[in-house]
Amino acid sequence: MKFTKMQGIGNDYVYVNCFEEQIKDRSELAIKVSNRNFGIGSDGLICICPSQVADFKMDMYNADGSQGAMCGNGIRCVGKYVYDRGLTDQTVLRVETLSGIKTLWLTVEDGKVKTVRVDMGSPSFDPADIPVVTEGKDFVRRKVEVAGKLWEMTALSVGNPHAVIFLDEDVDLLDLEQIGPLFEHLSIFPERVNTEFINVLPDGTLKMRVWERGSGETLACGTGATATTAAAVLCGYCKDRADILLRGGQLRVEWDRAENKLYLTGPAEIVFDGELYL
Repeated sequence: MKFTKMQGIGNDYVYVNCFEEQIKDRSELAIKVSNRNFGIGSDGLICICPSQVADFKMDMYNADGSQGAMCGNGIRCVGKYVYDRGLTDQTVLRVETLSGIKTLWLTVEDGKVKTVRVDMGSPSFDPADIPVVTEGKDFVRRKVEVAGKLWEMTALSVGNPHAVIFLDEDVDLLDLEQIGPLFEHLSIFPERVNTEFINVLPDGTLKMRVWERGSGETLACGTGATATTAAAVLCGYCKDRADILLRGGQLRVEWDRAENKLYLTGPAEIVFDGELYL
């Protein structure tokens, strides 16, 4: 099976062109290719497929084999793949995902995609949409006890569930390997949750570490950056856009409040091509 390793600011996936390749069990393959010692090494598997309702379909799986609804860094790489590999000559694309059809705007330099802007859709703070088990119309700035400590959490959905936590202490000092799974598996989140830990820097940049459900800590998370910006606007940390500093690089997110749409912009890169013997 031919594959391409790609990354968006360190959020790396194995991509398979399913116009050409056939995969019997995508979940099982995701577990195999994601292993960084016995496989290719990645945060998961993304299959680029035909779509009946859009230009392409993104079918993604986390490193543990669970299916993901949406990945902001992953979908940017889909845009680069289909353009750079000649599957399309369009610079505005519609990609089908489990969280809806997303529009991509490709910035091309010297015939190759450099950056991609993604319509990430509308955030929802409705507990039923996230989902989170709670009383009330939202889960904003609620206190949650984890590892013997109270944390102030804002939960929302941007196509998948997120819990955003703003901290005064340096996020680099957090032991995410220890506390990350405790947040992911909180009983109030029936479908588990992605958790973002945020410092607001003096210049307004949002410094972020993320624990992704099914994958653990990753160098970047596009939906996480998107959710973080929406939470930061709602909680008064920024106005309508933010630069997000992640361990793998920087993203920009804008929230068009009139349209209630979030837009994510960042790079996408091909790492290498290969062939896997199944």
